[in-house]
Amino acid sequence: MKIGYIRVSKDKQATILQEDAMKREECKRVFTDKMTGKRFDRPEYLRMLDLARPGDVIVVWRLDRLGRSLKELIETVTDLAARGIELKSLKENIDTTTPTGKFMFHIMAALTEFERDLISERTQAGLEAARARGRKGGRPAVTKNMSVAALSQARELYTSQRMSVAEIMRRTGFRSRTTFYKYVVNAEKQV
Repeated sequence: MKIGYIRVSKDKQATILQEDAMKREECKRVFTDKMTGKRFDRPEYLRMLDLARPGDVIVVWRLDRLGRSLKELIETVTDLAARGIELKSLKENIDTTTPTGKFMFHIMAALTEFERDLISERTQAGLEAARARGRKGGRPAVTKNMSVAALSQARELYTSQRMSVAEIMRRTGFRSRTTFYKYVVNAEKQV
């Protein structure tokens, strides 16, 4: 069965163009979402996935109706393929029911994976270069940013339970609750 999926970013955008395309494709069911593609909780999209069965074909006017990035799109198509559901995009002329369509999609997937690997490789090289120059990653140790007296005062106030954590942080100069717990609360537990 052919199932159409229409998405427009705003309520005010017209769906007529996409609806006409779904009629020409003779889709048995058509689902329409009027919301941004950033959201994954699109109600009609989820209903469509519940209805779709192995062997069905989801028809979209353009690939960007399914996802906003190539990564999202490939994840979506991979999910559909795992369910035995095919995809047909009218504007890009991609049809995963054909060998050529599947091949084109696998090329896109390979390029995306290649791009992710290159980014990871560049990140690792940058971190190694920084370490070679003596730079350490992560946040600076709290003791470099505050005096030993302030750290000691924070521990004392926390132990006495006279103030809330927020008040102690304000008084002693802690900017992060996580850092406060790391150097004050957890340090107290280890003693």
